[in-house]
Amino acid sequence: METLPYFNELLWCGFALLDLTLTLLVFRFFGRLGLFALIVMNVIICNIQVIKIIELFGITTTLGNVLYGGVFLITDMLGEFYGKKEARKGVLLGFVALVLSMAYMKIATLYIPAQSDFIQPHLAAIFDLMPRIALASLAAYAVSQLHDVWAFQFWRRKTKGRMLWLRNNASTLVSQFIDTLIFCSIAFIGMFEPYQVMQIFLSTYLIKALVALIDTPFIYAGREVYRRWVKNMEHDQPDVS
Repeated sequence: METLPYFNELLWCGFALLDLTLTLLVFRFFGRLGLFALIVMNVIICNIQVIKIIELFGITTTLGNVLYGGVFLITDMLGEFYGKKEARKGVLLGFVALVLSMAYMKIATLYIPAQSDFIQPHLAAIFDLMPRIALASLAAYAVSQLHDVWAFQFWRRKTKGRMLWLRNNASTLVSQFIDTLIFCSIAFIGMFEPYQVMQIFLSTYLIKALVALIDTPFIYAGREVYRRWVKNMEHDQPDVS
């Protein structure tokens, strides 16, 4: 079956805009709790999507970069509206969710399937990830996200709260670089030739950087959502402590 020219690129751009827009909608109606929930969802799903290889903008890369990039936007929003402590809490929540989801699905593959079962090989193919890949993912997530939280607040202090676009991009672009460097180093060095590792690193980082640039208008929109709706909504919630 023939596909449209640049089908992957159109689908990727559409999905990126959809995901970032839905992030704002969830924030509008659920506030801070909605952002925490999105971190958990994005981290789990992107680590499933990442096993799929696609051609995008003439580059061979992994899927999952949109959702993973969305996590950086969410932690930046938490840091901007609620402070460093809440942003770190979001990072820790995502890390715990990732560890538990990997462990629970690994346990699921250990059950002996019934004779009529046909799903076991597919589950095993997805969730029996090599320990090295799992370690790479966890290490890259923890280090890069914690750096992003620190860097966002660093640039916020340096600019005295001005230039939101600068702290959003300066923190995320460097953090995405750290994330890609750690993941590729742990996961691929020794498995592939050095030039192949470098190709994977460059292609993956370029796509992640593109997501970081795309999300800039959305953090400004998020600020307006917070000021107009979320701030009052959370302030009006009754204290039952």
